[in-house]
Formats: sequence, structure tokens, C-alpha cells
Amino acid sequence: MQKGFEQKLGGLVKRFEDLGRMMVNPDTISDYAATSKEYSDLQPIVALILEHREAIKERDDLKELLSDPEMKEMAEADLQALNKLVPKLERDIQLALLPKDEADEKNAILEVRAGTGGDEAGLFAAELYRMYQRYAEIRGWKFETMDYSETGVGGIKEATATISGKNVFARLKFESGVHRVQRVPVTESGGRIHTSAATVAVLPEAEEVDIQINENDLRIDVFRSSGPGGQSVNTTDSAVRITHIPTGVVVQQQDEKSQHKNKAKALKVLRARLYDMERQKKDAERSAARKGQVGSGDRSERIRTYNFPQGRVTDHRINKTEHNITDMMLGAGLDEFVEALMAADQAEKLSAVADDLGQ
Repeated sequence: MQKGFEQKLGGLVKRFEDLGRMMVNPDTISDYAATSKEYSDLQPIVALILEHREAIKERDDLKELLSDPEMKEMAEADLQALNKLVPKLERDIQLALLPKDEADEKNAILEVRAGTGGDEAGLFAAELYRMYQRYAEIRGWKFETMDYSETGVGGIKEATATISGKNVFARLKFESGVHRVQRVPVTESGGRIHTSAATVAVLPEAEEVDIQINENDLRIDVFRSSGPGGQSVNTTDSAVRITHIPTGVVVQQQDEKSQHKNKAKALKVLRARLYDMERQKKDAERSAARKGQVGSGDRSERIRTYNFPQGRVTDHRINKTEHNITDMMLGAGLDEFVEALMAADQAEKLSAVADDLGQ
């Protein structure tokens, strides 16, 4: 293990010990909750560090026993096990040191919009939306539609849903971007393959403590909601459009018959978008030197292609192709890509940690 790494670990152990002494006298701590959380967060990594130190010491002691003919055989067997354990502990420590995404444990707001391609783009957007709905069902998550704007031919202009459950955002955050489809549309009589697109955004659901919204920064407009083709579906001004003036972010909700409920939903989506903007800004600052970041979350980035004639799905960020398009659209095949994207992101972060420590 490199000297810089050892120094960092020594600093973590010292900080943990200092916090332990501070917590003996809680009256002397200005923010006990924050101190307690830091102590609790450090506990598992310090346990790994101490286990690693003990393994190194035991390995060094065993090496000295190799010169003793009576102890050599036993020492070699134990040494072989320790030579496997030490690198494993070092990797576990590195994983524990990876920067945590505070949003990973949050629920998510899913937004799917039709892109280029006319009616075919709307149909594909609707299929993507159902794919995520089925994936949520498979994982035992709660999927609740907030807004659903249809095209009138079975497709959607845009749709929004909240997805609640364990590690929802951690598993879905890499889905943000442009999804491209290649196939013969049902409206195409000549049998030509068309390329269309839909845009997906996955936002961490933000609480009021995560992002404060000043009412004076909002312009709220109310109007009558409309269905496919623009026909009125409500005789009262229940639809709500909220504009966040400082950022220009606009959110619209019209699914509920109650103006109050639509406003509450719109504020929920607005809070998530503003929180995501803050996260994106911080991520960009932290990863300015790493342009190829897996989880860039760029909404304009083409991330995946669904080729129906060939039955294949390709994720362009990790160069992964699977011939499982039927399973994919049913939600069952999505996990293969989710797991691969999470592993690639972890590997990239591990590499960055190693670079920072001069390894």
C-alpha cells in the first residue's frame, strides 16, 4: 500500500478516535447529531483499516517463522491465506472511500418525452415508459403516474411518474439521456427502417430540507386541462403551470381535477429538477478532469439504441450489446444494463481514488 494511502487511513483512524472521545462528553459538542453521524459513518471503514493492519502484522510475523523448519509448513499455509486477504481488504477499503452520492437512496421522478420522429417517437416513448413501469413492478417498487400527455395514436408527448422503493435512484440514475429506436413503424407501408428518439430524465425526489423554494421566485398560471388533440377534459381551471423565475424551469401538471393537487405535484417535480441542477453542477465541478464519466446525466447525450429488426440493445457509454430486446421492453432485461453501468461507474471512481492517492 502506498505511503499516501496509509497516511490518509491513519488520519481517518485518528479522527474516529477523536470523535469517540468527544462523544463521551456530549455537553461539549455543539452539534451532537452531526458528530454522531460522522462517527457512525467512519465506524465500518475504521474496522476495515484495523483488520488490514492486523493482517499485515500477522503476515510479517509468519514470514519470520519460515526460517523455522518445524513451523515452516504451517506458516506457509497461513501465509497463503493472508496473501489473498490483504489485497481484498485493500480493495474493500478503497470501495469504502468512494465518494457517496447522497441521492442514491432517494426515490426518483421519471420523465419520458417523445423526441424526433413524429408519431413513431411518441409510440416509442410510451413503450419506454411501460418498460420502466414493469421494471419497477419486478423490483417491488411503487410506480405512480403523475402526468400523462397522449398523442392520440397510442403514443405519448410526455409522461411523469414517481418511483418509490429501496435504492431507486441509485439503480435508475444512468437512464437519463436520449434513447434511440430503429425499426419499421406500423405506419410505414414501404417497410423502411426509421430512426426515432425519446428523452428520459431520472431525477432524485427532493424533500423541502434538500431544496428551499422561495414563493416570490414563482409565477403560477392556471388553465383548463386538455386531452389528446386539444379537446377540453375539464371545465374548471385546474391545470397548473409553475415557472421558477431565477432558473427559467417550467413545470406543468394537469392530471388531477383539483388545482391544489396539481400545484402540489408540480412543486414536487420543480423541487426535484432544481435539486438535480445543483447535483449536476457539483458533479461537473468534481469531474471536470474526467470527461468520459459514465453518469454524466446529460439529457442530450445518446446513451442507448434499440434495434428491433436485429433484436439488439446497445448502450454506447459502456459498449455493451445484448440481443434481448423483447425481455428489455418487458423490463426483465434492464437489470443487465443497470448492473453493468453501476460496475463501470464504480471502476471509474476506484481509478480516480487510486490516482488521487498516487497508486
